[in-house]
Amino acid sequence: MTARLAARDITLRYGDRVVSTRLSLDVPDRAFTAIVGPNACGKSTLLRAFVRLLRPGAGRVELDGREVAGYPTKALARELGFLPQDPLAPDDIRVRQLVRRGRFPHQSLVAMWSPRDEAAVAAALAAAGVADLADRPVQELSGGQRQRVWMAMVLAQQTPYLLLDEPTSFLDITHQYQLLGLLARLRDAGHTVIAVLHDINQACRFADHLVAMKGGRVVAEGVPADVVDAALVTEVFDLPSVIVPDPVTGTPMVVPTLQGE
Repeated sequence: MTARLAARDITLRYGDRVVSTRLSLDVPDRAFTAIVGPNACGKSTLLRAFVRLLRPGAGRVELDGREVAGYPTKALARELGFLPQDPLAPDDIRVRQLVRRGRFPHQSLVAMWSPRDEAAVAAALAAAGVADLADRPVQELSGGQRQRVWMAMVLAQQTPYLLLDEPTSFLDITHQYQLLGLLARLRDAGHTVIAVLHDINQACRFADHLVAMKGGRVVAEGVPADVVDAALVTEVFDLPSVIVPDPVTGTPMVVPTLQGE
């Protein structure tokens, strides 16, 4: 697989706290990459570096061989759509207004709001399953509804890359699987999807490229069927388990054997 987006020997830190040192990762084009690992292992930090919210202390993040730090803001936003953890909406904003903000990278003094923008917003609302909420104030929605609205805003951005930090947070199990199915369809339509996921079984079912992280480093990466085994789950999550085929998809399914105290 080719890779337009890559991290090259990057060191990531918050102040004096070093998260990752000399981390490298090529993101396969037009694939669904799931990043898994324990809390505080550097998953979210890596996504923030990819979208230029955190500048590496060393090394570089590249898009098409060019350092992302060198891209104009709107140009980069037309390439990389990002859904962070716990995004905050302005007070009193309505769903449609928030989703319309996803069209900001496509606006200019000579190219203002157009029928194409309106169509993109309508399609994003429908794809995220929130068209019926379009006129509701965002602050009145449940956590799961808000998460789907934020997803709609990212979809309205119409970027070839979608980077999502725990996109299934706050969603019930039905909406989790609907969202992951949507991401898989976007992958099939030619988008590159990179998502931080907590559920390794969901990652194995929906992603075609899995990255396992621990302690700020990549422990393993590849096709889930090739890299997920009991030894990896023990190393990354400190969880004894057996790996069996998912009865629906045949992908690896982690079954913990830990009985608890």
